[in-house]
Amino acid sequence: MYPKEYIEFLSHFHGDRDYFECHEILEDFWKGSDPGNKESIWVGFILLAVSAYHHRRENFNGAQRTLEKAITIISDQSSLLPDLGLDDRLFLQTIKEQLIRLQNREEYKSMNLPISDPELLQACMKLCDEKGFDWQRESDLSDLEIVHRHKLRDRSSVIAERNNAILKKGSGA
Repeated sequence: MYPKEYIEFLSHFHGDRDYFECHEILEDFWKGSDPGNKESIWVGFILLAVSAYHHRRENFNGAQRTLEKAITIISDQSSLLPDLGLDDRLFLQTIKEQLIRLQNREEYKSMNLPISDPELLQACMKLCDEKGFDWQRESDLSDLEIVHRHKLRDRSSVIAERNNAILKKGSGA
């Protein structure tokens, strides 16, 4: 009933709290399902994960700007939230409270999204169990591979692909 990428997103969001991975999973899904639509609900979820990533790294300004964009997109499409197994009222309340925490420069605290569909909740919890994640555990701030993932990841394939594109463009191919 729900896209597997969405279940993966929710499992990482509530399990290992790997917000960078949340971003990657949903960005690929969004590009394949609703490409170019920067107002897509998927973009709102991506921005929510990016905001949590920045907040955890104490980048309050980046986290706040990103969450404000997420809130705008998600609020404009809040009627889709129940179809995505979420309690729309509680979801909007949760992310607005998160924005207040950012504005007050409060330290990062893991956020849980209000999943209202018991089948979605079970699917997410099952995937967490399969991956060895504890459902709704607090983020492990000592896990620097997750906290600083964008700085530590292997980007050699991205760089090689970019260089190939430049070479092709330069040769007129």
